[in-house]
Formats: sequence, structure tokens, C-alpha cells
Amino acid sequence: MPITLDGSNGITTPMYNGSITANAVTPSVNMKNRIINGAMVIDQRTAGASITANDAVFGVDRFQFGASQTSKGTLQQDAGAVTPPAGFTDYLGFTSSSAYSLVTSDFFVIMQKVEGFNMADFNWGTANAKTVTLSFWVRSSLTGTFGGSLENSANNRCYVFSYTINSANTWEQKSITIVGDTSGTWLTTNGMGTNIRWGLGVASDRSGTAGSWGSTRFFSATGATSVVGTNGATFYLTGVQLEVGSTATSFDYRPYGTELALCQRYYYKIKSLGSGYDYALGYAVSSTVYRDFTPFPVTMRTNPTSLEQTGTASDYSVRAPAGTVTCSAVPFYYGGITNGAITEYTVASGLTTGQGSSSRFPNVNGYVAWSAEL
Repeated sequence: MPITLDGSNGITTPMYNGSITANAVTPSVNMKNRIINGAMVIDQRTAGASITANDAVFGVDRFQFGASQTSKGTLQQDAGAVTPPAGFTDYLGFTSSSAYSLVTSDFFVIMQKVEGFNMADFNWGTANAKTVTLSFWVRSSLTGTFGGSLENSANNRCYVFSYTINSANTWEQKSITIVGDTSGTWLTTNGMGTNIRWGLGVASDRSGTAGSWGSTRFFSATGATSVVGTNGATFYLTGVQLEVGSTATSFDYRPYGTELALCQRYYYKIKSLGSGYDYALGYAVSSTVYRDFTPFPVTMRTNPTSLEQTGTASDYSVRAPAGTVTCSAVPFYYGGITNGAITEYTVASGLTTGQGSSSRFPNVNGYVAWSAEL
């Protein structure tokens, strides 16, 4: 079986019938694809549940929604339960919930922010800027011209792209080749290297001509179809890949555990598995206060700054030597580093200062999560 060594794409091995086709899914031995969770398989936050597509929410890990208005649609992993393209098991789906007419400065986008470390070799902002190719599978109930953009962290370098959906309710693979930008500042640190957006409805003042770099901040292409403009319209996305080179290659399939770990650099969630589930160790600071330390499975991008929790105190308890005590207030973030976090819990009484204890979810509702998203 032949093996191909390529300076841009690493080592490629044939699969299935001994040859690689344009639609093949090939196991990765490097990070050819700079998109994380491009196959939409990881969904730590909602585990496949439908959520309202408001600004800054995540439909699946690493894929965020941006919106100038609230409640104009829903996001869900595998929305509509359609069959994904061959080689994929999941997708991110948006469904419009009204026939919304865009007004000045409106935007509705799906986006992923790529960390600077993961695209440092693009050399954007220099004379050695590399050409890259963005490819993805898309399906919509609407047809016509659609658009999106790439942008730097300073919001002063932007590339608008467009593509056509030819057939309604049919998976189509799209490929956009982007000549590297020789101007502007592009972060090569743990900050945002670039923000890639797919427009679902963008006002004319936030839309521009596709196909070249510019300094104006645009979110989509002029005249692009507005998904939010049709009640019940759908837009599904999967197989997203951003790679060096002028040609889209086979999707960079990574093992599930590897993809999960890449996502956990930005977001980590511990969810109750049922009644009486212990998830962290700590000690009693006083008779009413307990603190635990949760080690993260991977180093996060930066120190998390807050704790996500259910908002209900009774979803948390402390398992002390004298017995389990239900919390009287929701836990809060006490502090942390990129490798772990301290959480503080309050109970009415029942703890002994200095005694070791454990954090417990007394029911199936409990969870704790930390974010270091871009």
C-alpha cells in the first residue's frame, strides 16, 4: 500500500479500496486541518439538545453563533435528523424560527475562532503569506448565493467569500481557496488568529464583494441568501477544513479522544451520571464552607475566569465524613490556572474544618464547566 509524504499535508495513507477520493475521510497523523471539531462530533454543552440561537452560544464545541438579534432560530447537533454526507456521523444545524427582515447592521453567523498558535505557519501579515483552502459540506432548504468571511483579531483585515448552493435539501461540498494576506497583524499566540464565519443573514452594510482582502469589516458577501428571512429554513454544516495549499484534500479525521482533548483546551464540562456522583476532592474551610480542586484533562488555552453551573443549589452537595450535606448556595469559581480550578461550596452546617471531603452531584441535573474560549 503506497504512502505519500507531502510537505504541506504530512503523511497520507490510502483507505478502503486502496485509493483516496475527494470525499474520503483519512485518519490524521498531524494537524493538517486547523479547524477543531470540523465533523461536529463533540457537543459537551448541550449533548445534542436544541438551543435558541442567540449571540455567543455554541451549537457544538468550537462552533459559536453570532447574532445582532435574539431568538431568530435554533441550533442543534444533527437537527432534523437527516443523513450526513458519506464518511460523517454528525453535523451542526440551524433552523430559522421566523421570517425576519434584516435591518441596518444586522448579522447572523456560525463561526469558529482559530487560535493563533494553530495557524502561525500561515505567515499571514508577511511577504511569505501562504495560500489556504477552506472546504466544507453544506445543506440548506434554500438555494442561491451564500457567503462568509475570515477576519483578524484587530477586525481590520477581512476576506469575504461566496459559494452557491445549487439544490435544496442536498449535501454539497464547497471549496474556497484564499491567497494569504501579506498585510495586517495576525496573532501567532494563544489569542485569536482568525475568525471564520458562515453568514445566515447579514445586512448590506455588513456585506462586501467576495474574493479579495480588504480593511473593512464584513461578515458575508453582498446579495447572499438570508436563511433567517424564511420561516423554517434550514442550514446544515459539517466536514469543515482549513488547510495550507490551493486544493482541498481529504478530510482530516482525528480519533474521537483526540478531538475531545482539542475541544477541552477551550471548554471542559463535568456532567452528573446519576444520583450520588462524586467528581472532585477537597476539604472543609469551616463548618459551612468547602473548597475542591478539579484538575483539567488538558491544559486550557488560558486561565478560566468563571464557573458554569445549573443555578440550583440543591443540584450540589458535599460528601463529608459525617455525612452528605446539600449545598445552600450554588458553587462559585474561587480561582484557578490553566491546569485546574478551585470551586467553593456553601452549606448551612455539618462540616468540620480541615476534614477532607468530596464534591457530589446528588441528582442527574448537576454539572460544572469552565471556559477559556477565544
